Amino acid sequence: MAFRTLDDIGDVRGKRVLVREDLNVPMDGATVTDDTRLRAAAPTVAELSDKGAIVLVLAHFGRPKGERNPDMSLALVTGALRAVLGREVRFIGDCCGEEAEAAVAQLQPGDIALLENTRFHKGEEKNDPALAEAMAKLGDLYVNDAFSAAHRAHVSTEGLARLLPAYAGRSMQAELEALEKALGKPEHPVAAVVGGAKVSTKLDVLKHLVSRVDHLIIGGGMANTFLAARGVDVGKSLCEHDLKDTALEILDAAEKADCIVHLPYDVVVAKEFRSNPPVRTVNVHEVAADEMILDVGPAAVEALGDALKTCRTLVWNGPMGAFEIAPFDTATVALARTAAALTKGGSLVSVAGGGDTVAALNHAGVAADFSFVSTAGGAFLEWMEGRELPGVKALEA
Repeated sequence: MAFRTLDDIGDVRGKRVLVREDLNVPMDGATVTDDTRLRAAAPTVAELSDKGAIVLVLAHFGRPKGERNPDMSLALVTGALRAVLGREVRFIGDCCGEEAEAAVAQLQPGDIALLENTRFHKGEEKNDPALAEAMAKLGDLYVNDAFSAAHRAHVSTEGLARLLPAYAGRSMQAELEALEKALGKPEHPVAAVVGGAKVSTKLDVLKHLVSRVDHLIIGGGMANTFLAARGVDVGKSLCEHDLKDTALEILDAAEKADCIVHLPYDVVVAKEFRSNPPVRTVNVHEVAADEMILDVGPAAVEALGDALKTCRTLVWNGPMGAFEIAPFDTATVALARTAAALTKGGSLVSVAGGGDTVAALNHAGVAADFSFVSTAGGAFLEWMEGRELPGVKALEA
């Protein structure tokens, strides 16, 4: 898709630019405990400020449900944003209305201001046209730099793009370009790793991917459902037995699309789910009635690594096993390191996303070696499902 970026924006000196960022950061009291999203916002905000724009940062924070809540005020984040940017950031106590208009009127070219939580207004999540008009009065241009909120058609993510000249910020641009390489116009063969606990949460992802990728690697608890659908007794393993027919339909669709589905043929099992219990590595047909599958076995992981070596593109969402607890992180770590090595070697474009996935790649120590790691959760999943994201659609050139 073609979309407008900061490179298309022209001279912004003295222009008021409404910049939608994702500043929904974790807090411990008044302290930001992870500034990843603030650092992602910094390049766009700094670039516009350096070019003389009056930068007005819009964001949501928590779920205040249209009511003012001091515990969810973006005033709490202002200091941390100031520290990340290394420059002054003012706080304005609303994101529309006379008070905000008066405060914005005092700003000079290059100034940066963080506006109050957009979700303090009931109309934000309803994409209310009246609120969009009121918010748009503050700006001359609109920049969306929050891919993680792009699956929501809210005033600050979609409505404003209909009223003001709209552009993608640097973080949004990087995300969209990476996703285009992964599934939009990828270099084949393409592999997808899809893991996690339940098939039910990723049905649409799996159905979409079988027609788009050459290799579909299924791990985590959801692999058990596919194994059970094929007649394997998975013992006490997490398994959605009521989705056997759906799993068979996906396998059938994959076969028709010439997509190879990879399920584990050796697995790591235990009788209890805890750290470092007694474990066995067995063929999938040898799982005892009182055992549960908690990770993919070493032979299967080696074969999956060999499959990745034949691929040019990889998209990854979800762990291969119960990676949070040792030793059930082994398969995820091993396959992630293989993918990272292939990426560093220049033979693979690797794009990963989703909360558990980011945590797993960080655990394996390879997140920095992937081509792109998205911190977006819901938006990344909806993109993998093939859905149109309203916040992205509004930026199309």
